[in-house]
Amino acid sequence: MTGEAFGNMLLTFLEGFGVSLELFGITLLISIPLGFVVALGRISKYKIISWPLSVYISIMRGTPLLLQLLFFSFGPFYMFGWNWNRFLAVCISFALNYAAYFAEIFRGGIESMPVGQYEASAALGFGKGQTFFRIILPQVIKRVLPASANEVITLVKDTSLVQAVGVVELFSLANKLMGKQVSPVPLIVAGVFYYIFNLLVSFVFRFIEKKLNYYK
Repeated sequence: MTGEAFGNMLLTFLEGFGVSLELFGITLLISIPLGFVVALGRISKYKIISWPLSVYISIMRGTPLLLQLLFFSFGPFYMFGWNWNRFLAVCISFALNYAAYFAEIFRGGIESMPVGQYEASAALGFGKGQTFFRIILPQVIKRVLPASANEVITLVKDTSLVQAVGVVELFSLANKLMGKQVSPVPLIVAGVFYYIFNLLVSFVFRFIEKKLNYYK
């Protein structure tokens, strides 16, 4: 492969990586806040709130993400005749799927907090809202950070699944170029892109963990 051909391949990959990065950002922007809200609803004492959310989490975690991608991409057309934007369908699929996983991570973190901290806060005159947001939540964030980092790293790799519904991103471009060039080089370069991005994600989470070390 000539230097010019390799340079053109990198430019093509950057365009595809932009789509992957956009999906990554939108998914986190929606799934983390949604997951937090779902976690609060999941631990609610009211069954009318907690039970439907438990079913939602069970379905999202119990079925393959690829199946969910296919359902949201093609299901509306077959059921209602809606032919909607494929990238929007992909974003919805990823956001709902990852929100379920984040919800369980957040729920586990919240429920792991000792009851004594709530009692001590009440004795000091803190209200329930103050106790949760000023005392409990910062500690929960520290506890759930490693598990959240694993989910975010998985998300980077899962973006390659969208090629199954016709969305052109990094991995689909690598597949096409490999077929044209009859060479594994495009796949290797694509793997390097994913690896570097995950290294950056890991670095960011390690940095955040160090900043939160004062909760030890």
